[in-house]
Parts: sequence; structure tokens; C-alpha cells
Amino acid sequence: MDHELTEKEKLTIKKYSDIIDAQRPVSLKHPAMDKMKRAAQFSPFAALTGYEDTVESARDHFVKDLELFGEHMENIDD
Repeated sequence: MDHELTEKEKLTIKKYSDIIDAQRPVSLKHPAMDKMKRAAQFSPFAALTGYEDTVESARDHFVKDLELFGEHMENIDD
């Protein structure tokens, strides 16, 4: 489905016409990186190391305090 180019698209094409069909530069100094190494640069990482452990520890303390509070309330009720 062809569509008529907008003025903005025409200006963009004109502005970059010298490079629009240019080949990607290839370094003579540095060999191309293999795809696995390149992909590894964008893989997720743990920015906050130990965060999950800290949250789990805090949750455990909260649950323990909640249980103690429940026992304490039972004693008061008795």
C-alpha cells in the first residue's frame, strides 16, 4: 500500500540524501564482535546486588514479629 510522502518526510529524505544509501562503516582496527558477545551487552543484570536478600530478610522479620504479636494478643485475651 503506497502512501504519499508528507512534506516533513520529503525534507528528511532531502536532508539525509547523501547518507541514506551509504554502507555501514567497517572498522579496520577492530574486528566485528560476535553476536553472542554483542547480545550479552544488553542482557539484564542485577543493579542492586543483595536487594532480593534484603527484602526477603525484612519480610521474614515482619512475619516473625506478626506471629509474636498474635501470640501476645492471645495472652492478653486470656
